[in-house]
Amino acid sequence: MRYLLLFLMPLFLFTACSEPDPADAESDIIANRDSLRQIKHNLPGARMIDLKEGYRVWTNTVGDGQLKVLLLHGGPAMTHEYLQSIADILPDSGFTVIQYDQLGSFYSDQPTDTSLWTINRFVEEVEQVRLALGLDTSNFVLLGNSWGGILAMEYALKYQDKMKAMIVCNMTADFDKYEAYNAELRKLLRPGLVDTFEYYESRGEYQDPVYADLVFEEYYRDHICRLPEWPAPIMASFDHANYPVYEYMQGPSEFVPGGILKHWSVWDRLPEIHVPTLMVGAKYDTMNPTEMAEMSLLVQNGTYLFCPNGSHMSFWDDQEAFFPGVTSFLRQLE
Repeated sequence: MRYLLLFLMPLFLFTACSEPDPADAESDIIANRDSLRQIKHNLPGARMIDLKEGYRVWTNTVGDGQLKVLLLHGGPAMTHEYLQSIADILPDSGFTVIQYDQLGSFYSDQPTDTSLWTINRFVEEVEQVRLALGLDTSNFVLLGNSWGGILAMEYALKYQDKMKAMIVCNMTADFDKYEAYNAELRKLLRPGLVDTFEYYESRGEYQDPVYADLVFEEYYRDHICRLPEWPAPIMASFDHANYPVYEYMQGPSEFVPGGILKHWSVWDRLPEIHVPTLMVGAKYDTMNPTEMAEMSLLVQNGTYLFCPNGSHMSFWDDQEAFFPGVTSFLRQLE
């Protein structure tokens, strides 16, 4: 998912007639972010987990059900916040949800060492989190969205003997297929808009406010979340995204993937996955829903859930399909 941080930075309204001191404004931003972290770290179910690399990651447990669903957010380096609807709804159906900010994300430690940003290291991070939380084959369900889906599939290919089931939401198993499908979606945009995109992209001006605004209004509102007004947790997650990590792994743009994930694929390895797996696709997603359906047939014990009104965040814009489907899958595990 592309994060246009410049466009989505919070607006601070000043009532004084004189122009505010930039240093004071920056201090207010830092203080506000520190306050947010403190609130989350003090939640009743919150726990910071020590990693062998010497850093800590944030988790928060919601509910007391037997099945425990660990959420893997997208990005890389987005936050757990945009998955809040899952943490709000699934516990009411009797399941435990574990929120989790991966290393580099807002509520966890944010080192700048690029050697940390590899798929294999993130897989081992998830394993450390699993061990710390006491999750095992009797109760551990992994749910990944977008980049979190990549991480979930990679984790399963190494550690599926430690888990009970997996849910992959809105992520194909082949990065090139994702890139190609986005190119097809882009062709559906009006020619003048595409010309404007190409103007800024040819100059590498991905953070220009005009480009960011157009991508958000003309693409994200159709394919990321289709609600007329985006819920506050989504906006908070965009605001808190760690862009340098995202760019290093994903590339500078949704339309110009070029990070270390480029050419990633486990498509041919999907038949190795034997744990019960739910693949979730959506009609308006940035991932081809037909591929998600095919992936459910390639794994050994797969199920497909289609969200006819959903996009990349169907847990927000097509809850009528998403939550009954996910709940039904979890009930079968019980």
